[in-house]
Amino acid sequence: MEFARSIASRLRQYAGDRRRAKRVKVRLDFTLSLVGPALSSNGAKRVISIDGHTLDLSSTGLALVVPTIIVNEHHLVGENRNMFVRLELPDGPLDINVVPIRYERLEDHPTETGYLIGVKLGNVEPQDRLRFVEYVSQELRG
Repeated sequence: MEFARSIASRLRQYAGDRRRAKRVKVRLDFTLSLVGPALSSNGAKRVISIDGHTLDLSSTGLALVVPTIIVNEHHLVGENRNMFVRLELPDGPLDINVVPIRYERLEDHPTETGYLIGVKLGNVEPQDRLRFVEYVSQELRG
C-alpha cells in the first residue's frame, strides 16, 4: 500500500497537480484528534490526538504533517473518518472538522519527515470557515 502511494505521489510531481484552489505554504501548529471506539472508565469515548504542523493551506483544505500515521493502534486515515483539527492561527486557535483525502510517507521531501495527510474542510461553522478562508486569502496576498 505504501509503495502505491509513493508512486502516486511521484506521478503528481511529474504529471502535474489536479488541485484547483491556490495553495499557500505556511507552517502552523495544530492538534489533530479523532474519537476512538473504546470507552474510558467513565463511559466517555476516548479522544486520540497527535500534534503536527501544516505544510500548506488552501481555501478548501490543508496539508498536515504528522510524525506517525498510527496512534494508539488507530490508523489516523480511514474510510469515512472525520477528524478534528485545532489550528493555531496567529489571532487564536480555530477548531475545524476535516475529512482525509490522501496520505503519503514523506520519504523524499527535502525538509519534512513523517507523513503528509491531505484533508478537505468538512462540516465547519460558517463563522469558522470565513475566518479560515480570510486567513488563507490574506496569506496569498502576502
